Amino acid sequence: MTMVKHVDARGAQHCETATLGVLLRHEGLDLSEPMLFGLGSGLSFIYWDSKNLDFPFLGGRVKPFELTRNLAARLGLELSVQETGSARRAWENVTGPLGAGRPVGLQLDSYYLDYFGSRMHFGGHVVAMYGYDESDAYLVDTEQQGGAVSTSLTSLARARSARGPMAAKHRSFTLSAPGGLPSPQERIVSAITVCADAFLHPPIANSGHRGIEKAGKLVPTWFRRTEDPQRDLPQAAVLMERGGTGGALFRNLYRDFLAECAELVVDGSGVRSALRSGHRLYGEAAVLWTEVAALIDEAGRSGDARCLVRAGTVLGDVSRVEREAMQVLSRLQG
Repeated sequence: MTMVKHVDARGAQHCETATLGVLLRHEGLDLSEPMLFGLGSGLSFIYWDSKNLDFPFLGGRVKPFELTRNLAARLGLELSVQETGSARRAWENVTGPLGAGRPVGLQLDSYYLDYFGSRMHFGGHVVAMYGYDESDAYLVDTEQQGGAVSTSLTSLARARSARGPMAAKHRSFTLSAPGGLPSPQERIVSAITVCADAFLHPPIANSGHRGIEKAGKLVPTWFRRTEDPQRDLPQAAVLMERGGTGGALFRNLYRDFLAECAELVVDGSGVRSALRSGHRLYGEAAVLWTEVAALIDEAGRSGDARCLVRAGTVLGDVSRVEREAMQVLSRLQG
């Protein structure tokens, strides 16, 4: 058996921040999950639909692994990423760091993991691996999936080699702080303003505040988009509230990040006041997102299209509130 010692597998809501927490705590840097999410400029929005999708997807964060790259760059961490088409080399890329006493992050398809509660393909799932024996791998996943868990080496290999949307080629990664532990306080303003600018000036109409506004117009048409509304609508609501988002499509995490920032920053040019305004507005947005999820769920269970109409109206309010919040936050100076 090979096992990294003293791995802290405390509970977390989102897979990528859960994994980052494990890797960074092992390096001696202990940050809250909202702080990891916010410093990685993780908040976003995408309305994703295409012919190969059974049903539209509402995404509330940047694409998989972008958060990790953002966080490493912002904190001056050394991010070592390995990808390969070879299963043998992929395993060596994991056993090497583990043998040296360092946990490893893995991107894979959660569908194949033995312990996973929801049997849906998702190639953007991320876990931390801290050990293995002749039959099983020992991982840290979200609190919802059990925290410290295990899966067979066979299932892990299938999960890592899976192909499809958001999948990567046996991606594994480690984090280290060769230049010493960074001060997160000094990076807060840049993390927020980068996130705000991307949200306010999205490259396509399906993302950022424009994407939320567009979702408000399209969600009321969802009964025409599904052959099984009793399945697809409640499932969409579950993904928004409990699909590793921390609730309210990641808005709860960002709200809590802003609250923590307001306590940490040295006030200057009204920074703390702006952070508190952003926190208040994202508190409103989080409540509205939870209302949207409840209406979508009710529509699927009842067959009442009026629920989707109301959800569309609430999404219009969400777009306005989040746009106002990001306008305030984009003007931060520190």
